[in-house]
Amino acid sequence: MSEQSKLISRRDLLRGVGVAGVAAAAGPVSILSTPDAAAAAEPAAAAAQAASAAPREAFENLTAVEADLLEAIVDRLIPSDSLGPGAREARAAHYIDRALGGALASSRQAYAAGLAALDRYAHASRGKGFLELSASDKDSVLMDVESGATTPGIFAGSSAQFFTLVLNHTRQGTFGDPYYGGNSNFVGWDLLGYPGVRTMVTPADQKALEAGQLKPNHRSAYDYEGFNKATARVESHAGDMKHGD
Repeated sequence: MSEQSKLISRRDLLRGVGVAGVAAAAGPVSILSTPDAAAAAEPAAAAAQAASAAPREAFENLTAVEADLLEAIVDRLIPSDSLGPGAREARAAHYIDRALGGALASSRQAYAAGLAALDRYAHASRGKGFLELSASDKDSVLMDVESGATTPGIFAGSSAQFFTLVLNHTRQGTFGDPYYGGNSNFVGWDLLGYPGVRTMVTPADQKALEAGQLKPNHRSAYDYEGFNKATARVESHAGDMKHGD
């Protein structure tokens, strides 16, 4: 992957989302700082193995072709590396697919048109479909889409706008509260060293956190009675709603 890539970089993506962004998505938290992300590499790697061993979950709103393309894209936006698992293991594509039937329903047509256009551009510029390209060629296609340097007429609108849409949703699916279908096994929070949603933090907890010794609290905000999200779709995802260590 080119070092000149502006956004297709784990370091830049983590800098962009930040721990504050995760805390906002997860709910209130009193802890003031987090340990270095590298400290979470070992538990994150274990979580990645568990995620890869699980059977693939069916998609609800995207077609099979769209789902495969989106999985391949998010895998390049936040790839698995030495720090731990990435967006694929976090099931970011499943988060997006699920949300396209609810909170992100207005983006459904943008995904249908954008994914098809991206694959057409891969064929036109690299001679193969996006799924058939090497990792470096996938990155170069995505950089063209990001910068708006795609062949005129292939994207109905701005390719850069589509890239930003997918990137933002990938971040949500990787680092947001797992209640919504992403951040599987809390791999995104572990990657950031995020200590988890806590309704009360003792001085001992704060000291342990600052020393990098605080055990992550693997619980969704909605595991606490004080948090209520009436618009979350849970009726067909009872198995997804079980959290905790």
